[in-house]
Amino acid sequence: MQITPELMLFGGIASVAAAAAVGVVAFNNAVRSALCLVLNFFILAFIYFTLNAEMLGIMQIVVYTGAIMVLFLFVIMLLNLGAPQMLRDRDDPKTFAGIALGVVLFALLGSQLLPAFLAVTQPGAPKDFGAPQNLGRVLFTNYVIPFEAVSVLLLVGVVGSILLAKRKI
Repeated sequence: MQITPELMLFGGIASVAAAAAVGVVAFNNAVRSALCLVLNFFILAFIYFTLNAEMLGIMQIVVYTGAIMVLFLFVIMLLNLGAPQMLRDRDDPKTFAGIALGVVLFALLGSQLLPAFLAVTQPGAPKDFGAPQNLGRVLFTNYVIPFEAVSVLLLVGVVGSILLAKRKI
């Protein structure tokens, strides 16, 4: 396998995304964790731009980094999740099970991704990949039910967070 400048650029971008993802899980402060998630969303949008999928990159920034993260930060501030000592139980017996399942998931992902990295052929996208017309057609014909289910799920999440915050007052 030949190391090209594109592969080195992707490796750098992927390492920043992986570090931000570790930051999401590792930080005890919910606000810092959310900011690492914002960085991860921006890096994912940059990966979309490098794949010539500009529409997906713009949607990633507008929808996830803009709208969803504002909602997350609103819920964090509303529920006062800035105090991690109240949320963490030190003697939780599920910690070992969580770490073991994480290692198993990492090994499973590695076993599936390793053959793709060792392949000699270069993957290619279709000519109209990421075009707004094709994306809209597929989203509102083939995936209209999951699209609407996600919107209802977000609405339930907002209403649930407001009800949870109202009980504590």
